[in-house]
Amino acid sequence: MTDIAALLADPAAWLALVTLVVMEVVLGIDNLIFISILSNKLPEHQRSKVRRLGISLALIMRLVLLSSISWLVGLKEPVFSLPWGPAAGDHAGYDLQFSWRDLILIAGGLFLLWKATKEIHHSVDPRPSHELLDKKDVMITNAGAAIFQIILLDLVFSVDSILTAVGMTDHLPIMVVAVIAAVTVMLVAADPLANFINKNPSVVMLALGFLLMIGMVLIADGFGVHVPKGYIYTAMAFSAGVEGLNLLVRRKSAKREADGHTRH
Repeated sequence: MTDIAALLADPAAWLALVTLVVMEVVLGIDNLIFISILSNKLPEHQRSKVRRLGISLALIMRLVLLSSISWLVGLKEPVFSLPWGPAAGDHAGYDLQFSWRDLILIAGGLFLLWKATKEIHHSVDPRPSHELLDKKDVMITNAGAAIFQIILLDLVFSVDSILTAVGMTDHLPIMVVAVIAAVTVMLVAADPLANFINKNPSVVMLALGFLLMIGMVLIADGFGVHVPKGYIYTAMAFSAGVEGLNLLVRRKSAKREADGHTRH
């Protein structure tokens, strides 16, 4: 209790908390986009429940990881390396020494690339075929299958999220409060975001493009190529802004056409 009281009286702790909450919310956008796209393929009566279950599982995973920080930090220790990596002293832009964290990020990135590519292929060419990327499971009707995929990505994003928290503060209470606050924001935003994506087909393609980019960034991070997150989220914000202008133009055009038909 004394430690918590000291934290409450420390302005630096409050600043760390606010910064970490913002960071966790931003990092949660990736997770939320994936959950929204996946849940929108379910029957309508199951969508909201699956979204909330997926986000609740994300919270549980993050809290479990926080409870075992020493083990989590150990995930960053190299477990093997490839023989053709850069020599000692070389300033290479990559690293072929792999930790468990690296392997988790690479696996998650590959999964995102596969999933987003499959969904884009189905959107561009919805006709049924026998190709690898056009199997029946593109249209998910089983909530269990959707939840399983959400759990896989929750794990990847949770590891990244908690390692970010560990890197920003040493105080466990601040990490816990920040994670709970960020996941609460995700719960509130889940349904409006998913409904917006569902009502605007062009936004679906943009979101899938984001998932492709996030998948590539995760793989690059796993290979030791650290792309600054600010660049990624700036690109996403710029793309979303342009798409927002497109939506506004289409809405204005539709309104003018409707007014023209009314006059005639």
